[in-house]
Amino acid sequence: MSSRTTFLGRLIGLYCILIPLSMVVHKQGAMEMVTALMHNPPWLFLVSFIGVIGGLALVIGHNVWSGGALPVIVTLIGWTTLIKSLLLLFLSPGTSSGFFLGGLHYEEGFYYYAGFSFLPGIWMTFMSFAGRERSAA
Repeated sequence: MSSRTTFLGRLIGLYCILIPLSMVVHKQGAMEMVTALMHNPPWLFLVSFIGVIGGLALVIGHNVWSGGALPVIVTLIGWTTLIKSLLLLFLSPGTSSGFFLGGLHYEEGFYYYAGFSFLPGIWMTFMSFAGRERSAA
């Protein structure tokens, strides 16, 4: 496993653990924040812009489709981040809000979406920390 994959696995894995935990602990505040963000075009543009930068950085810096599950998942997260951010950037705020809040039933599936991030985060964090130790031994 490359050092870049190990670093990104740790970074993304820990992010995917900490952010959903925070959101679950503060569910009402998280729902209000996400809803307000989707209805505030300047903030939605800024968040989308930052997401495109992050997605492009991952896609350009780590477009690895072989070498095990962790490198491929890091690559998929990069592509997913880029595509989602581009959708948010190019769709109107009303369309984005309708799709992400209404169409995906964000509030009803809140814990499901948190788990969808949290569980892979645990796996990625474990694999990236354990994989580095095994290759160093």
